[in-house]
Amino acid sequence: MKILAAMSGGVDSSVAAALLVRAGHDVSGVYMKNWINEENIIGHCPWEEDIVDAEAVAKQLGIPFRVVNLMTEYREKVVKYLLEGYQAGITPNPDVMCNREMKFGVLWDWASEHGFEAIATGHYARKEGDHVLRGADSNKDQTYFLAMMQPHQVGIAQFPIGHLLKPELRDLARQFGLKTAQKKDSQGICFIGQVKMEDFLRTFVPDKPGPIVNLEGKLLGEHRGLHLYTLGQRKGHGVASPLHKQAYVVVAKRPQTNELVVAIESADTPLLWARKAVLHSISSTGEPLSDERLLQAQPRYRCPAGDAILRPLGDGRAELEYQEPQRALTPGQICALYEGERLLGGAVFESIQHE
Repeated sequence: MKILAAMSGGVDSSVAAALLVRAGHDVSGVYMKNWINEENIIGHCPWEEDIVDAEAVAKQLGIPFRVVNLMTEYREKVVKYLLEGYQAGITPNPDVMCNREMKFGVLWDWASEHGFEAIATGHYARKEGDHVLRGADSNKDQTYFLAMMQPHQVGIAQFPIGHLLKPELRDLARQFGLKTAQKKDSQGICFIGQVKMEDFLRTFVPDKPGPIVNLEGKLLGEHRGLHLYTLGQRKGHGVASPLHKQAYVVVAKRPQTNELVVAIESADTPLLWARKAVLHSISSTGEPLSDERLLQAQPRYRCPAGDAILRPLGDGRAELEYQEPQRALTPGQICALYEGERLLGGAVFESIQHE
């Protein structure tokens, strides 16, 4: 196959490209240039060194390499979504949208125009036929970030490293002699780099201070802007707990009064736990999720998927009822839907029904 390998300059996408070359495919490497930090946001945006590393690996593999400038599309499809979400008081997920809108959206449009049959990425995910399955390394599984992919995107996607454990991948990188074999994994906003979300937001959204209150309405402090906090947040809100080893946690944001509500965390903290939610923008990786069914729903990355019943409501909406209470279900966040190891699709939390 003629495959375009999306190379970020990291070890995962480097090994993905190497495996495709070893398998005999006609491979070209591409770096998506999405962000160059023109605003001088605090943090490290290593796009220049990432391009150097990606190009060096492509040269080692003997494959063509080019940089595709998608900065305009990234601001429109990812940055705008992110900023509008936080300003509306919800918690968006730019990494999920980057995959659907950029890697398997805008980049695929470019790739198909240039004769490519598939796009390969360094995601820890597997494909069997038209099904996306969790990566073999449960600690690195990244199918959550693929939850909003469309069926045609699944069809053109390749995940060459999904069958590997991370130590095995590092060993392969050394065997291939890749420049990125020892490079540390990046942490940060998709394609932006080592930038804290708080610093990113404060560059674009002005602070709007307001009161921090407890569930009874008692004033405990002042926040810097509701958009800088998310439900379930234990640290960074600035309110010290008077109880030993029991922290205050964010349980609500009230845009009407600009209040941030915190409570002492426990197994029955009001507003923190819920079993029911309404989802919108339901997206499936295969057949439509149009019938009531029992499945597993993962409300955040690094969070176990819990058994739940999905009841479609029409117009891309559904009611989700978990069998066990879940902590800090959050409007705006992505909910990935599974059947065992298989990724069925995803949706966005619209509203939460607290018990």
